[in-house]
Amino acid sequence: MKQLYTNIATAAIAVLAVTAAQAQPATGRTRAQVEAEAIAAARAPDQNVTRGSRGAEKFTPTADPAKMQQQAIDAAHAVNQNVTRGSRGADPFVSTMDPAAVGAQARATAAAPDQNVVGGSRVNSRVISTMTNPASPNVQAQQTPDPAK
Repeated sequence: MKQLYTNIATAAIAVLAVTAAQAQPATGRTRAQVEAEAIAAARAPDQNVTRGSRGAEKFTPTADPAKMQQQAIDAAHAVNQNVTRGSRGADPFVSTMDPAAVGAQARATAAAPDQNVVGGSRVNSRVISTMTNPASPNVQAQQTPDPAK
């Protein structure tokens, strides 16, 4: 039995030796060089320190410092730098609709015969106009005499 354990141990050691020899290919470094690297790494001052735990890292700017300074000066001299929107009066109005269409709609509303009629009454009825609007383009086209006739 003792012989069996010895043979198994010898075989295991042989397999480990062959595996270790195949696992580490030769890199051209000697054992003394690898040992020196290991000792240097073990004695390194920052080997177990997380990033940023010893203060801020050195800042390396990627932008042109002269441009950044000029941008800061321009922002500091800007007229509206600390003004909230609307605090110096209303923003200028810029219409997004066609002025002619807005005018036509205003004239049609002003000329409507039922413009002052309320849409509901005591019985919740609804007013539906059956009267023609004199400012409506189709009414104007009907009223305009044809010069060809």
